[in-house]
Amino acid sequence: MKKLRILVLDDEPIVGNRLKPALAKSGYEVRVATTGADAVRLIDEVGFDIVVTDIRMEGVDGMDVLRHVRARSPGTLVIMITGFATVDLAREALTMGAFDFIAKPFKLDDLRRTILRAAETLQRESESQTNR
Repeated sequence: MKKLRILVLDDEPIVGNRLKPALAKSGYEVRVATTGADAVRLIDEVGFDIVVTDIRMEGVDGMDVLRHVRARSPGTLVIMITGFATVDLAREALTMGAFDFIAKPFKLDDLRRTILRAAETLQRESESQTNR
């Protein structure tokens, strides 16, 4: 199985600095962006299997990134993270096609489990494409 490419987007650099080595240790290829504009550029240039994005950011926010991924890279799964979790925001993100929604602060293991579920979903989708 190929190494999954993950993009972590959070306007707080500490989040990316903490998540990148932890996820890389789990065997993923990880890139970090601190602005939505940088994330959109990376998504278009590099392509990712999974995008983990904060929702609330200046300028291009996580919902904008989610819309961009759904339009440009529909095979990419998006996991939303936010310190401002509300049921309405979660519902809106999931309705727009987010894979999952995690409230901050979260445990690294919670994110790892969500990424593992996303990876399994990608694997199943890939196998069903192959079997057609």
